[in-house]
Amino acid sequence: MRAERAAELFRNRFGGVPDGVWLAPGRANLMGEHTDYNGGFVLPFALSQATTAAAARRTDGRLLLCSGQEPDGVLEIALDGLAPGTVTGWGAYPAGVAWALRSAGCQVSGACIAIDSDVPVGAGLSSSAALECATALALTELDGVPVPRGELAAIARRAENDFVGVPSGIMDQSASLLSQAGHVLLLDCRSLDRSQVPFDPAAAGSRLLLINTRARHDLSDGGYGRRRAECEEAARLLGISSLRDLTDAGDTARLADPVLRRRVRHVVTDNQRVLQVTGLLRGSPGDRPNTYREIGRLLTQAHSSLRDDFEISWPEADAAVEAALAAGALGARMMGGGFGGCVLTLVPETAGGPVRGAVSEAYAARGWTAPEFLDAAPSDHARRLALPRELWRYPGLEPPPLGRLRFFV
Repeated sequence: MRAERAAELFRNRFGGVPDGVWLAPGRANLMGEHTDYNGGFVLPFALSQATTAAAARRTDGRLLLCSGQEPDGVLEIALDGLAPGTVTGWGAYPAGVAWALRSAGCQVSGACIAIDSDVPVGAGLSSSAALECATALALTELDGVPVPRGELAAIARRAENDFVGVPSGIMDQSASLLSQAGHVLLLDCRSLDRSQVPFDPAAAGSRLLLINTRARHDLSDGGYGRRRAECEEAARLLGISSLRDLTDAGDTARLADPVLRRRVRHVVTDNQRVLQVTGLLRGSPGDRPNTYREIGRLLTQAHSSLRDDFEISWPEADAAVEAALAAGALGARMMGGGFGGCVLTLVPETAGGPVRGAVSEAYAARGWTAPEFLDAAPSDHARRLALPRELWRYPGLEPPPLGRLRFFV
């Protein structure tokens, strides 16, 4: 269905059939917030919500972009003139990927790309990384440029950091490109070592539920950058290269500034929680109920840390956590960069309905927009989708002899 929808969008906007359709998922993060750019540990997983890119190769050095979520027609960009600041809005993300690929020595000749997505924008589910990764796969495969997934994640991150100007870490792109279904990805953001950790809450009678608080999250609004700057300043004052070098929260006593002490304490303890959750998941499968109860406790502990020490939570998130726990959730925490987005909850199967109801009632009592509930099933990584032959069967169109349609826009 996704391939058909993306190809139909391509046909409507560009008047032809794509060479292929690529999909990249959004991501959730079980544990480890604001640890990635501090060289620490994270434990994300890919979601079933994803971005698709239906694309065809061009040879004229131009990138033509359209989106099913943006009604403003087609963006046309000259690749030779690309530089940070030359493209703004949503088109900066795919344009930045083309720029970063070329900067890395990958010969990108141009493309027409139609984007479609069901990753909620502004919900902290890495809609930007999904867009970047779908574009990166499309451009590299169209031009036959093989790039290992880990390197492609770094290139997509550079697009976001240096072209778009958002100082994010490597977690989002890594989760989109490297995750496996039924697993969380343990990623060491300093060494980039990674491993797949089996994650099956259903086996313990539980499930993960995302609560989109409807408070829009925007990493470019300054709050995220300030937290990163505070962490860098704390590391400088402590004489270390990054906060990853600290393993004891007691080391924060060496900082005179109480705000910096709180920031460091969150990073140190969240790194510890990532490793604790990993140890629990790799433990005895015969103790699953206790495993997930303890993971729930750590989720709630992480929310307190993000709210009180890192100070990036927001009223809708705090209310959702409180209501979910009161209705029987095993644990809950805000997720993502902060100041808006989603809450991640670990819920017994029997408590799913009560949790949804309690959170909805809490929002209604405060006059807030009703929340959105999304299942969070650990899903597979970015990939090329099959392009069914039926996609060629549009009136007046036949498949080209060599499987490639050439046309001009």
